[in-house]
Amino acid sequence: MKVILSRTDNLGDVVLTLPMAGALKAVHPDWELFFLGKTYTKPLISACEAIDHFINWDELAALAEPEQIRYLADLGADAIVHVFPDKRVAKLAKRAAVRQRIGTSHRLWHWWTCNRLLHFSRKRSELHESQLNLKLLRPFGIEGPFSLRQIPDFYRLTRHKPLSAQVADLIDPHKLNLVFHPKSKGSAREWGLSRFAELARRLPSERFRIFVTGTADEGAQVREELLEACPDLIDMTGKMTLDELLSFLAACDGIVAASTGPLHMAAAVGTHALGLFAPIRPMHPGRWAPIGLAAEVLVEDKTCSDCRKQATCACIEAIEVARVAARIEQWEKHKKAKA
Repeated sequence: MKVILSRTDNLGDVVLTLPMAGALKAVHPDWELFFLGKTYTKPLISACEAIDHFINWDELAALAEPEQIRYLADLGADAIVHVFPDKRVAKLAKRAAVRQRIGTSHRLWHWWTCNRLLHFSRKRSELHESQLNLKLLRPFGIEGPFSLRQIPDFYRLTRHKPLSAQVADLIDPHKLNLVFHPKSKGSAREWGLSRFAELARRLPSERFRIFVTGTADEGAQVREELLEACPDLIDMTGKMTLDELLSFLAACDGIVAASTGPLHMAAAVGTHALGLFAPIRPMHPGRWAPIGLAAEVLVEDKTCSDCRKQATCACIEAIEVARVAARIEQWEKHKKAKA
């Protein structure tokens, strides 16, 4: 059987969709799985051993509609799961006569493009995003429910690109190698560069090697507001491809970040991942926490919607630097205990 998982949105969302492939392969190891995603997510999707083929949505969307329909029809897919609801993809799958078209009933266009509707609301659910994704596998006999402790087994991110010698040499086996990923491209509430600078000053360089990651566009601000204040930090902004970043996160000991793709990537490969969150629904950690055996979060214990319509968030900024430093020091003790 050939199944398409369609998730044409962002990196963190894709990470939390990959367990669907692992869960399907665990029950149906001979099935052929396709992942429909954006170009920039391809290296991550290709790193998942449960995915057999990548379909580039950006390339497919650029074709004329008859070519799009022909492409999907020629794949011979038996089913498509609309993990991320996209009206264009849903219409295309129907016109390509994909036999089983699965989506939630909470998107109006699914009522006429899908023939298998699942009745649950993400917006009102208390479940994590990864658990909600897995509910979409019910038509394949995979019922769940899955606990958050079970889900890391389904990531199967095993196809790591080897680190270049130049990057591998930066990692110090005698220190705790820590990644700061302070920016989010506007997708999450951020803790603030000044907070990361204060955190860096609490972590002595003789015990901690700290790298700063981010996009090339974020690099200028990071250098001006963080690296100039903390010259011992190693600037990695814009210096790695996505597959290199995945391998780098797997080689490091931990990451501190807001709710971003690299936070979820690190959690998925078993690295210590500390997520700093705002308590605003639905972006709170109950829905978007990193899922991994070494993942954890810090969030203010309050109900807040005051910051919903603004970029800054007093609640996430209220997370004390000392609390973050204490978690990182626990990672250091854990590493020393294993040595």
